[in-house]
Amino acid sequence: MKKSILRSVRNFLVSEDGPTAVEYAVMLALIVIVCIASVSAVGSNANAKFNKVRTALS
Repeated sequence: MKKSILRSVRNFLVSEDGPTAVEYAVMLALIVIVCIASVSAVGSNANAKFNKVRTALS
């Protein structure tokens, strides 16, 4: 039992699945941050443009 647990832990540490998953998670987080920043910037610019048009029509 103890040998199988140690073997499982060693195989997990040697395998590259864990680091690959972490790398994908970091890339996904960066992509999400860039998307949120882009949408926020576009929203701010659109809001400013709409306010300018509203002021011009008033």
